[in-house]
Amino acid sequence: MKLFLFDFDGVIVDSLDVYEKTVTDCLNVIGQPLSRGREEFLELFDGNFYESLVEKGVDLDRFMSASIDILAGINYADMRPFAPVGPVLRELKKNHPMVVISSNDTPTIKEALNLYGLDGIFDEVLGSDFMLSKKDKILYIIDKYCADLKDIYYIGDTAGDISEGRAAGIKTVGITWGWHSREKMLAARPDYLFDNPEDLLELA
Repeated sequence: MKLFLFDFDGVIVDSLDVYEKTVTDCLNVIGQPLSRGREEFLELFDGNFYESLVEKGVDLDRFMSASIDILAGINYADMRPFAPVGPVLRELKKNHPMVVISSNDTPTIKEALNLYGLDGIFDEVLGSDFMLSKKDKILYIIDKYCADLKDIYYIGDTAGDISEGRAAGIKTVGITWGWHSREKMLAARPDYLFDNPEDLLELA
C-alpha cells in the first residue's frame, strides 16, 4: 500500500494571493507587519511556517487569535484548484489512501474541497488546528496507518515541505506549479520533482 500525503495551498489550490493577504492582514493586526512584501512572505515557507514566524519575533498566540476573524472572511471564489489536479487526485484515490497535511486550518481546507467538488477524496485533513508541525502530523499518520516509510510520499510546493517530509523519514515530492520556484525546489533536494500534476501518476 502506498500512502499519499498532500500539502493543500500551492499544490491542490492556487491560493497564493489569498494566503499572502491573510497572513499579511494577521501580522498587520498585531502590529508586526512584513516589510518586504511577497519575497518575505515566501521566505516564511523555507522551513516550518509557524517556526519561521517565531524566529521573526512574531507573537504566535496573538497571530493565531487574529487569524480567527480573518480566516472567517476568506472568499473561496478567489481561489481555484489547479485545473488538472482533480482528475489526478481521483485516479490516485482508486488504489491508495490520501491525506492532506497543511499549515492552513482544517475547516478552511474542508470547505474549499467541498466547494470545488473535491470532498470525499481525502481520508483525513490535518491542518494547523491539529498540530502546527507538518513533521509531527506526518509522524502521526505513519503511526496510525502503519505504512512502510518507503511507501509514504509527501507532496509539497515549498522547501519547508520537503524539509519536514525528509525529517519524518518519508519520500518527498516537490512540485513546481506552486509557491516556490523550480530552482528553490530543486535546491531542497526532494526525492522527486514534477512540473505537471499528471506526473504524480508516475508514483502510483
